[in-house]
Amino acid sequence: MNETDIIIVGAGLAGLAAALEATRRGRRVLIVDQEGEQSLGGQAFWSLGGLFMVNTPEQRRMGIRDSHALAQLDWMGSAGFDRPEDAYPRQWANAYLDYAAGAMRADLAAIGMRWFPVVGWAERGGSLADGHGNSVPRFHITWGAGEGVIAPYVRLAHEAEAAGLLRFAFRHRVTGLEITNGRVTGVQGDMLATDQARRGASTNRDVAGEFAFSADSVIITTGGIGGNFARVRAQWPTDRLGPAPKHMIAGVPDYVDGAMAAIAEQAGAATINEDRMWHYTEGLSNWDPIWPHHGIRVLPGPSSLWFDALGQRMEAPCLPGFDTLATLKRILSTGHAHGWFILTQKIIEKEFALSGSEQNPDLVSGRWSQVLKERLGKGATRAVEAFKQHGEDFIVADDLNTLVTGMNALTPETPLDPLHLRAQIEARDAQLANPFAKDAQIIAMRQARAYRGDRLIRTAKPHRILDPLAGPLIAVRLNILTRKSLGGLHTDLTSQVLRPDGTAFDGLFAAGEAAGFGGGGYHGYNALEGTFLGGCIFSGRAAGRAA
Repeated sequence: MNETDIIIVGAGLAGLAAALEATRRGRRVLIVDQEGEQSLGGQAFWSLGGLFMVNTPEQRRMGIRDSHALAQLDWMGSAGFDRPEDAYPRQWANAYLDYAAGAMRADLAAIGMRWFPVVGWAERGGSLADGHGNSVPRFHITWGAGEGVIAPYVRLAHEAEAAGLLRFAFRHRVTGLEITNGRVTGVQGDMLATDQARRGASTNRDVAGEFAFSADSVIITTGGIGGNFARVRAQWPTDRLGPAPKHMIAGVPDYVDGAMAAIAEQAGAATINEDRMWHYTEGLSNWDPIWPHHGIRVLPGPSSLWFDALGQRMEAPCLPGFDTLATLKRILSTGHAHGWFILTQKIIEKEFALSGSEQNPDLVSGRWSQVLKERLGKGATRAVEAFKQHGEDFIVADDLNTLVTGMNALTPETPLDPLHLRAQIEARDAQLANPFAKDAQIIAMRQARAYRGDRLIRTAKPHRILDPLAGPLIAVRLNILTRKSLGGLHTDLTSQVLRPDGTAFDGLFAAGEAAGFGGGGYHGYNALEGTFLGGCIFSGRAAGRAA
């Protein structure tokens, strides 16, 4: 049977969310994906499972006073919408805020999601009140991490499959859209040979046949471009950030290549804001990689000292966990694509977390006993200690001179002056002599510890970096980690794809990262975290209701 009501291209979170809404309407759905069944759920599987929600019971229990108005101030100050084509992205942002402060938590709880009780404080901003950043903690980590986010959708998809409303066509790579009288009426492409590679690993592109499927509507949910370095560099905003880095590592599998959005554009769809993108500055080369150039992001607490490639300590708002885009620009201004954390064993034990479900088995387990054992036991988490032991980006030493010798051996093209580093670290350490300070990072550390969630599991007790009792010293080389596309296919509030003249492209819808998480870029220039998974769910929901 090659005819159905709706074809969804992409079996990730946005696609599954769209399928749920469509099958609830009694629509017959076919999900097509070039990867195998083992990759069902897409990129979301690898995430930490954080969701941006507003004024939740979890926030209130932690003493956080949040509101729709405050969240909107933060979002719009971060987005910086400034283009005529931002009209729909701005509407999408407002609609998502209404959902995040309204029905979102209840809707997701109804299908089985639960959240870790300590709300995380991501992207803290560090500049002015009406600028970028979250004024309060809003990062709700789902029990089960990324696996816990996709699990309810996978379960409901299989239920719809059993009911005869949903079919999957794995290892089907779409190469074109079928268009009849200006309307998208199906897809065509190549059937790929079976490949049992583990989830996320590269799979073969051996063509075993061809296919064509027809439908009333097609929804594109194939993600962004983070696995395609050539496309990232081609779309890089040189005018805003400087030249694209020569060296990057990948935060997503190589199938996240932007190919399907390009196919839609060639067929007549409009794309906007493709120069807006979200890449992390705290990337580690994975010592046990799954996909090519596999990188893992450090989720840092506020205490590590951050130096650029030339050995200059970075100033606010370029502090750990505060302003990703400003920090990216600051790092690249040196002409190099890396920076350094210098910290102590006490800091790494309390403050280092790694993004991704595979790096957080305690959260994946959904058991408090496992979390307490991992987060509050002796030493850092097992995943962090493994990176410290095996990762190519880590240097450990008992004194600063030996540490810097190791750092220079790792990056001989940018030799660091140990005397200059020592002077900066000693100046910082001197700020801890009394409760007063002018150092922005010291002030930020003290504010973080005023939030009991940070004090409990995320922030080390302030101490001198050069205190031997806090050692050994640790240096971590940080790389640029590709991740999210903030622009994409231009859509209206129903996820209907638009043509370049602003008219509807009949029969074609898009959701998730392929659509800039809504409208062609509902983040604007900056993201507040937790808004990627949330955007996939919200835009997929809209597409499934309208297609």
